[in-house]
Amino acid sequence: MTTTPLLDATGVAKNYGAVAALRNASLSVLPGEVHALMGANGAGKSTLVKILTGAISANAGRILIRGEARDIRSPAAARRAGLLPVYQEPSLIPDLDVLSNLRLTGTPVEPFRAWVRELGIPDLDIRDTARDIPLAVLRVLDLARALAVEPDVLLLDEMTAALPANLAEKVLEVVRRQGDSGRAVIFISHRFVEISALCDRATVLRDGETVGVVDIVPGVEEKIVELMLGTRIVKTHVAARSAAQKASPAPARLSVRNLRVGTKLNDVSFDLRDGEVAGVVALEGQGQDELFSALAGSIRPSGGAIEVDGQPAKFSHPIDAIRAGIAYVPGDRAEALAMQRSVRENIALPFSAALRNWGPINMRRERAKVVSAIERLQIDTRAQGEVQRLSGGNQQKVTIARWIAADARTILCFDPTRGIDVGTKQEIYKLVRELAGNGKSVLFYTSELEEVQRVCDRVIVIFGGRVVDIFPVEEADEPALMRAAYGLPRGAKADVGILADPHSSPETAHASEPGATP
Repeated sequence: MTTTPLLDATGVAKNYGAVAALRNASLSVLPGEVHALMGANGAGKSTLVKILTGAISANAGRILIRGEARDIRSPAAARRAGLLPVYQEPSLIPDLDVLSNLRLTGTPVEPFRAWVRELGIPDLDIRDTARDIPLAVLRVLDLARALAVEPDVLLLDEMTAALPANLAEKVLEVVRRQGDSGRAVIFISHRFVEISALCDRATVLRDGETVGVVDIVPGVEEKIVELMLGTRIVKTHVAARSAAQKASPAPARLSVRNLRVGTKLNDVSFDLRDGEVAGVVALEGQGQDELFSALAGSIRPSGGAIEVDGQPAKFSHPIDAIRAGIAYVPGDRAEALAMQRSVRENIALPFSAALRNWGPINMRRERAKVVSAIERLQIDTRAQGEVQRLSGGNQQKVTIARWIAADARTILCFDPTRGIDVGTKQEIYKLVRELAGNGKSVLFYTSELEEVQRVCDRVIVIFGGRVVDIFPVEEADEPALMRAAYGLPRGAKADVGILADPHSSPETAHASEPGATP
């Protein structure tokens, strides 16, 4: 491997008013290298990537491409220099079809089609409108669009965070080949297993500064965490599950019976109890999006029933679900937040939504609840003038704090730790268990199977729009969940107890077929 860097950035700084997003960041990437860029949320990773790719301008610093100083002040300039990013959020314009999006960026169509097929999507219609395409597929299309122009340095910001295992593996194969071809990849990920498998070195940022560059060798994870968090080491801790709750389970808070949504969700049934965290595991496009949208009131079911506290419930709008005490925390933070509003305004939104009659808002009560939620979640409010200036982890905390302040009884969390740093993940895990300990019920979809045993009491597996298995957490190891997610049975136990609550009696624990109602 040559010692002349393909990309060499030094002393990069960026301020937003009084907030320093970057102070003194450096990054050197060699040809043929897959280089991890790591750091806690708010460390400056995404800011550095946006500077390198011309999306924003730095206040200070120097960037060399193949040893030549370059002034990168626009995405077009970065593209000409051979630097191309794939950001956390899809960049295709929602109201245009895929072909029009390709034309806007001058992307060659045939190489794009070839990469899309290679990345595991063989039947894409480029006349489809971007807003009608699932989030995971949009991310893959963004990557294919970047690969089609053969960049020297590909910058991937949490590329696999929203992808199911089958698409994520395709992406990782492509990343490996980019390094083998002599090009370079800057790889941002919070998944150590991906870093260990793919990367040669890692640059670690903390508080806007480069604090270390390490070789990826066995056992380096602890060193990286130490560099990322400094003195703020967060130990893995999940609140203990209550033995009393296990022995005497609470009544069902939310009951779903034979729920159907179009052709995506077919005959789904389960109960969610007060004080319980029920996980949902599924590969991309198996109906989990439609399930959460129906329970949140965003779309209307085409069949089946929803009950809240034993009473029939019909939601024609999200406000109906909110009034029933059901709150939704999406994985896409931009979907939940008013980005140009303050932290206080975002957390206080449910107080306005809860008004049934016109009248004055109790500002003192609202302020007290908002402050309490901010303190409980330790939200960084230095940039609270606009939520868009917060780190991704703090933005996600704001979406959760909103419903803590509103005292929602049921929380629907859809991949809430996507793109969140390891320290903030631990805080969210602990918070979810605390919510359950206080009697709240939580439905928790995750694309990271390792999260199941950290957070959940039971795990619901969906395949082909149906519930195919329900595991007590003690049996929900990653191989078992992956088999179920691909529709494979549990061997001898495959036809027994599929929909059984772990606390139910033998008489009620039998289901004759996947998806049957107990």
